[in-house]
Order: sequence, then structure tokens, then C-alpha cells
Amino acid sequence: MANLKKLKGLKFIKMLPDRQARFESAKAEVPSFSDNATALARALHPKCQHLKIAQVIERGEDCKSFVLVPDAEKGTTQLAYFGAGKYLTVFEEIEGMPVTRAYSISSSPKDSLEGRYVLTIKLVEGGLVSRFIFDNWTVGRAVKASAPAGNFEYQELRDAKKVICIAGGSGITPFLSMANAIADGDEDFSMTLLYGSRNYENILFRDELAELEKKCDKIKVIHVLSAEDKEIEGTEKGFITAELIKKYAPENEEYSVFLCGPQQMYEFVDKELEKLNLPKKFIRHEMFGEFHNPASQEDYPQGVPEKVKITVKCQDETFTVEGSTGDSVVQILEKGKIAVPTRCRSGECGFCHSHLLSGKIYVPEKLEFRRLADYKFDCFHPCSSFPLTDLEIEIPAAK
Repeated sequence: MANLKKLKGLKFIKMLPDRQARFESAKAEVPSFSDNATALARALHPKCQHLKIAQVIERGEDCKSFVLVPDAEKGTTQLAYFGAGKYLTVFEEIEGMPVTRAYSISSSPKDSLEGRYVLTIKLVEGGLVSRFIFDNWTVGRAVKASAPAGNFEYQELRDAKKVICIAGGSGITPFLSMANAIADGDEDFSMTLLYGSRNYENILFRDELAELEKKCDKIKVIHVLSAEDKEIEGTEKGFITAELIKKYAPENEEYSVFLCGPQQMYEFVDKELEKLNLPKKFIRHEMFGEFHNPASQEDYPQGVPEKVKITVKCQDETFTVEGSTGDSVVQILEKGKIAVPTRCRSGECGFCHSHLLSGKIYVPEKLEFRRLADYKFDCFHPCSSFPLTDLEIEIPAAK
């Protein structure tokens, strides 16, 4: 290896004119790559996917499944493949306000190779985007979405071969995808699904789950009903407790626990899981999605004002918006018609990674995914952060 101290800086300086001439004479275009690795990367991780709605399936008064297929006219000819448990982020504009929402894919990974995704969406009371989707997503409508993303998928090196899956309400969607993948032979683990619903009649995908259970002996489904009066064979009553998990967990054998459901379910089940003393790596959470009511958290500070102002710097522009401290920073910006590059909306993916120039924020403990370097350089995730004071922030441009 050459002695760096003997290198002459002047020799490098003399090279600069020649290098500059090469840059100026080169074509101003992005080079194209045709190697297999690049083609595969683009197929699996497109910057965006242009889709259209091929079918709408009613699943009760407040839930619908949307079958999405490629929109070849807009440039998407095939869908990106995905691992069971991943989500799509959809991009919409509501009365001039850019918004994003992440929804778990409920269909089998195999279906993507045949040109279809299925998103199953529950209408949220007072929900802005879910209400818009229910009113506007009809057959033929164009939908812009991200590539499949997320970390809520079975990983052989980390997870046990037997998995207790705990779902609540529409949190069944990633587990339906996993169950299909197991039945198709694309995943190799045993699933015991504890699925919490209010009553038997309102169980989402009840028939589909029963068919999968018959089709594959690696899938076992137990419905846990919190408000059912009748005794129904093969179901449990009440809530998903540590005692119930232990009842269906394998004895003297390692097992993982996967959870997906509403915020209240996480808060309850997490306390129950503490009683089981499982290794931390064996407890997996799907992203929370939109977090609401930060003031309900025990560590939320006192004396926070109802309204704050946020000064936003984005490239060469500066904006100022006002919003409620009950909203996340992203929600405030979106209501001010400022586009933010978001995907998961729960602090997990880091896509909205921004700088906090001044002011104070609150991040719920379960949404705290920042690294040590983020604290050092005052970086934060606007989607999972709530303002406590007036803020000055710098955000990346939305693409």
C-alpha cells in the first residue's frame, strides 16, 4: 500500500481541468443499466405503482376489499412481488390536501404474480381517508401506490417455527396473507391464529379462514369473541389474555407472537405478554398506523397548549401552518396542504425523516424508532411526533 504522506497534492490539482472537460462533454442523461440485479431491484422496488380498481367486495357495512390490478396505460405492466405481511402506501389528494395511508395487503403473495393485490379497508369513524376511499374508490378508478414495504413478515433466522398470531378487527389482513402463503407453500411455519371480534356474525373472512384451516394442517384458527351471548363451538369468550395465549401455545417449545390490530388491543395485549416472559425478539408488532390522542399516554407532559405554529423549510421555500397538538406533525402539515414524503405513518420506515430546528415534540414510546444519531443531530419522524410548542422544522421534498 502506498505511503499517503508521499502523495503530491499538486498532481491531483492538475487533473481537475481534464476531469471538468469530461463532465461538460458527457451527455446530460441518466445512464441505463440492463444487468439482472438492476432489473430485479426495479421489479421488486418500483418508485411507485400505477394501479386501477378491478373489483370492490362488500364485507359488511363498514368494510370493503378492493382488488387492484396494473394500470398499463400509466406505465405499470406488472406488480411488485412481496412477502406476506407487507403493506402498500396509497397516495390521494382530498380537497387539495395531499394524504397517504398504509394498508396491509390481504391477498396471497402468489396473487401478485398473477397481477392482483387486495386491500381490505375498514371505515374508521371520523376517518378522513377511509371515508374518502369508501365514497370514491369504484371500479376503474386509478390508484397510485408505493412498492410493498414493512417488516411484519416471518423471518426464519429470527422467528420461531411456531407462531401465535393475535389479530383484532381489520388487523386480520396481514395474517390472511400469511395463511394463504403457508397454504401455497411459500412460507414454512405453523400459525395458531387468535382472532378477536365482537361477535360471530361480524368476523371478517370467517369462511376464508375456515377453508384455509381445512386446506392446511399448519393453520389453526380460534375466534375470541368479546360480546357474543351464544355458546359457539370452537370459540373463546372475552379478550386475548396471557392465560389464553398460554392455552394454545406449544408446551416446552419456543414460539413467536405476532400482533396486529387497533391501538387499544396493543396496549392491552402487551401488558398480558409481559406475564409470559418471552424473549423480546419473539414478539413482533405490525406498525400502529395513525396514532391518536397522545394526551392519553401516561408520560404525556402537562401544560401543553391546544394550538401551535409550525414553520416549515423545504428546499428554498418556507411555510407557516397552525394546528392542534392532538395531531401529529404530518397531520398538521397535510391539513395545511403541505406534502410530506410518508409511507408507514408510524415512525417505522423513516421515509419522512426530518430536522427539528427548534421547539419540543412528544413521541409515544411504542413509536420511538429513532437512532442515537437522530438525537445527536436533532432528527425526527413527523408522522409519529406531536408538537408540544411552536416548531421550526426542515422536511425533505415529497416525490
